[in-house]
Amino acid sequence: MRGNLFDMKEITREGILAGGNWIIDNVKIIDVYPKEDKLANILKESNSNGGAPYSVLKAISKMGFQFPLTGIGAIGDDERGDYILKECDKLNIDSSQIVKVQDTNTSYTDVMTVLGTGRRTFFHSRGANAFLDESYFNFSESKSKIFHLGYLLLLDGIDAIGTDGLTGAAKVLREARKHGMITSSDLVSEQSERFKTIIPMALQYLDILFVNEFEAGKLTGIDICDEDGTCSLEMAYQAADDILNKGVRQWVIIHFPKGAIALNKSGEKIFQPSVKMPIDKIKGSVGAGDAFAAGVLAGMHEDWNMSKCLLLGVNVAAASLMDASASESILPWQECLKLGEEFNYNID
Repeated sequence: MRGNLFDMKEITREGILAGGNWIIDNVKIIDVYPKEDKLANILKESNSNGGAPYSVLKAISKMGFQFPLTGIGAIGDDERGDYILKECDKLNIDSSQIVKVQDTNTSYTDVMTVLGTGRRTFFHSRGANAFLDESYFNFSESKSKIFHLGYLLLLDGIDAIGTDGLTGAAKVLREARKHGMITSSDLVSEQSERFKTIIPMALQYLDILFVNEFEAGKLTGIDICDEDGTCSLEMAYQAADDILNKGVRQWVIIHFPKGAIALNKSGEKIFQPSVKMPIDKIKGSVGAGDAFAAGVLAGMHEDWNMSKCLLLGVNVAAASLMDASASESILPWQECLKLGEEFNYNID
């Protein structure tokens, strides 16, 4: 994805820069999700990475890609924040632009994962992430090729609308493009109408947008899946086309349980089924969307075509399912691709 495809400045660029939510996930495996006033049993618990930049960069590192990885974000001056910085050092992620904010906690999420289904419910503390705004982002010295921002709708300062009528996200993405980067973003599955008021401002500065079926529906009003969870490729392409018409410059990528579609401005349509993972291999789906995005972005960095990028994406997502955390079970990328070969794809 070099040169004139994205109309970028002629400069040698390498690496992925990711900014936004840095979160510690407190993952709890429970026997059942209870109704209010009722009891559920915690069967197992662990702590791990969460948030778009943290999970995407960690996944790329674990896949074994050797290009530079850099994070931007805000953390608290606490044990969770120290854990993040230590892990970045271990994973060779440049954390020099991850800033400690005093008198607040590092963001965390209590993730309740039902053992029998893998379904997740999230209880989130925004913490330091609420203070992140466009002033934290300085692209003047960066030589990164791709900038990934997430999650929109979960970053108070980035989602805020300024006196110029633009959100912080729009301004950050605009600056990244001005400095020659390919821009990418991801959303959070919030139950609100803000999708239609906050997100559209940023779309004109985005080269790639990742959304799941719920987020695509909230953004466009087009239902991709029915009440039984059956998703329609035709409706997914309609939603992707609608989002492209709202301003995304190159690719809209929609992922859902049975796979992912990509649609670009030239009308190229690609569908990649997900890996048919055996039930006994699935420990949880926390971070699967970020794992998918990590695979796609790594492939794009290496100038792969979109079909191959999606193929890697669904296989990295499949690898992430084998642990209750977001990224611990992710394998070297060649090993990830073997999962599809071993278990086949959801093509029925």
